[in-house]
Amino acid sequence: MQDALNELQQGGVGVLPTDTIYGLVGSALLSETVERIYELRRRDPKKPMIVLISGIQDLEQFGIVLSAKLIEQLKKYWPGPYSIILPTIDEQFEYLHRGSDRIAFRVPDKPELLLLLEQTGPLVAPSANMEGMPPARTIPEARRYFGTDIEFYIDEGELDQKASTLLEIDGDAVRIIRE
Repeated sequence: MQDALNELQQGGVGVLPTDTIYGLVGSALLSETVERIYELRRRDPKKPMIVLISGIQDLEQFGIVLSAKLIEQLKKYWPGPYSIILPTIDEQFEYLHRGSDRIAFRVPDKPELLLLLEQTGPLVAPSANMEGMPPARTIPEARRYFGTDIEFYIDEGELDQKASTLLEIDGDAVRIIRE
């Protein structure tokens, strides 16, 4: 994990196990890293990516207003396999929200990943695959997608979980976007 930490702090990209599936990760605070991940995955440039954070307090960096009500709602889902779409008013993050003024965030339920996030800051973490292809369940599958185009791989064997559930919170309304 130390090598991954060093690479991520320097703007590198790699594959690591999240609490759900393998993710292709890089700093969410570096627009050039985010753009590189779009290119590596051949992802639709209009489609935002999920951002992993270490805790609810990290949302403030993205212009999210944390009311007591919102905090209570988020605590029902986090940490856990729920990515939650929230509105952001900060235009400097257009490279993340891709013009939608919304970003999906997740606090993973995995202690070693939370520790990494505390040290790296928020990470974009789409599934480790090319858009439209099945997510990598193993590191050999991820290597077939990305080869030597990324800086690191962290192997935890086969991961056979599903991607996170995607929810949108708007006021009192909670809407399921993807189960």
